Amino acid sequence: MMKHFGDVLTAMVTPFTEELTVDYDMVRKLARYLINNGSDGLVVLGTTGEVPTLSFEEKVEILKTVVDEIGDSSTIVAGTGSYSTSDSIRLTQKAEEIGVDGIMLVTPYYNKPPQDGLYKHFKLIAAETSLPVILYNVPGRTSRNIEVDTVQRLAMIDNIIAIKEASGDLEQVSTLCRTLPDDFYIYSGDDGLTLPTLSVGGQGIISVAAHLVGNEIKEMVTAFKAGKIEKAIKLNKYLGVIFSGVFINTNPIPVKAALNMIGMNVGGVRPPLVNLTADENSKLNQILQDLNLI
Repeated sequence: MMKHFGDVLTAMVTPFTEELTVDYDMVRKLARYLINNGSDGLVVLGTTGEVPTLSFEEKVEILKTVVDEIGDSSTIVAGTGSYSTSDSIRLTQKAEEIGVDGIMLVTPYYNKPPQDGLYKHFKLIAAETSLPVILYNVPGRTSRNIEVDTVQRLAMIDNIIAIKEASGDLEQVSTLCRTLPDDFYIYSGDDGLTLPTLSVGGQGIISVAAHLVGNEIKEMVTAFKAGKIEKAIKLNKYLGVIFSGVFINTNPIPVKAALNMIGMNVGGVRPPLVNLTADENSKLNQILQDLNLI
């Protein structure tokens, strides 16, 4: 079983046409672009990919397209989790059939299961696949935190091998790094917390900003791991403005706008999301100009 997905993974947006249908040609182009610009792999069908608005058929076709384009050269992780355990199993099994390298399971949202429910949910899905599993903890969106004790129990399951930690709680991340086995990987789920997460023993980042500055993020992570701490700190300071910029509104609204500004025409967002305000658009454009991205 693969035990290492890479240090920098990009949570890929889903490109849409003007009619808000999936633009599969652009899916292919964007996947290749990201792999050529700093990403060790991609997380497809995550929050940034607007997965709640995608049909099952669209999800399957997106995965097939990405695997066909970059499957021989990089890591592909499919976001197959939802608030339904049975639906998550169904998509997980289809993703494995398509040929992805791993799956990512978000904390069930809206129905607010207790910790025992979370444990059972993840365990049941993991039992139905031979693929390695990344847990995804993002309580700001799901209303449920995967507590440290629960992660420790889940880490005992052979194919649950990593967590994307987007709780924003560095003490929790530090505790996970300290108490989990060395071959259980902790990824930052927040671009701005990449360096702090690395400093307490994290593996890397599942990034939004890597759509725009993937090479620089990769350079920062590589520098830190090579012991070039001052260089990593300098890069983190430089990148701070874009780390904030891609979250001036709900993700992925800003990053899709920024990609359009740099000429990667990924289209707009599906309802219930809306595009940036004129003021937000102007601020984001200025950030990109300041970083010489446009």
